[in-house]
Amino acid sequence: MLTFKKTKIMLMAGAAALLMTHSAIAAEMTLKLGHLANEQNSWHKAAVKFGEELSKLTDGRIDVQVFPNETLGKEIDLINGMQLGSVDMTITGESLQNWAPMAALLAVPYAYTSLEEMDKVASGDIGKKIEAQIIERARIRPIAYFARGPRNLTSNRPIKTPEDLKGLKMRVPNVPLFVDVWKTLGARPTPMAFSEVFTSLQAGTIDAQENPLALIESASFNEVQKYVNKTEHVRSWIYLTISEITWNKLSDEDKSAVMEAASRAQKFERGLFLSDEQRLTKELQDKGMTFVDVDQAAFAKQAEAAVLKNVSDDIRPIVEDLFAKNK
Repeated sequence: MLTFKKTKIMLMAGAAALLMTHSAIAAEMTLKLGHLANEQNSWHKAAVKFGEELSKLTDGRIDVQVFPNETLGKEIDLINGMQLGSVDMTITGESLQNWAPMAALLAVPYAYTSLEEMDKVASGDIGKKIEAQIIERARIRPIAYFARGPRNLTSNRPIKTPEDLKGLKMRVPNVPLFVDVWKTLGARPTPMAFSEVFTSLQAGTIDAQENPLALIESASFNEVQKYVNKTEHVRSWIYLTISEITWNKLSDEDKSAVMEAASRAQKFERGLFLSDEQRLTKELQDKGMTFVDVDQAAFAKQAEAAVLKNVSDDIRPIVEDLFAKNK
């Protein structure tokens, strides 16, 4: 007959064995997922959710380690790492046009006037063509997409018309389309890694930057910028992606689990996104930022010519069609 003490010891030993077994199983595959946002951003929360769901679906066999704040590398470095097999996953968007020209459609200035219009493109035939080209040419695989709020221009002087942009030194992502459009609008755009933006604004190396409200808030740009100019120049989405090298290591069963976890993460992120958009304006105003109404029609009219001039020939007909639908 077992004593209480012996029973307790056996139960503890059994629990320890289960933990060791779980750890061993979890160690079968660890996916490293790096991205540029901080821990408060919905992208990071969705990345963590993806890891949690994938662990559940694989009984702990696949673990996901999430690295926010570019701690695993800058966006372009992460993409390069995924192509080499040293990084497994990232969250990335229009920067992919450096490999796949159709990725420029993720963030065409003034091409999508609402979230609903953007969803139709991202989840429809155009979205499937974009994803296929990314897989073929960039060798990374989109597995889900997250919506982004419209990009707005922040600055230390109010910007109401394109004429107000003259001489404005502003940071843009390393996206040729963005550089060319802002240059045509009259600004002085400078490509720069996101992690360098705050200190560059602080030092006066640049005067302005443009991003969705979520990143403006989470990066504390309110500490170095006075105005949010409501240009709303880009509505876009961004992909949760996995390296094709990593993808090809997965069994069919695990590929299905990855896609299911990604689908759950996408739904989770959308809920966060919608609630965030409602609170961000008030929070930034409470932190001292002034929102400036912009002549969006003037920006859109001038941007359209610049966009059509600078997009590649293979996507120009699609962009022309998108603009036509918005008129």
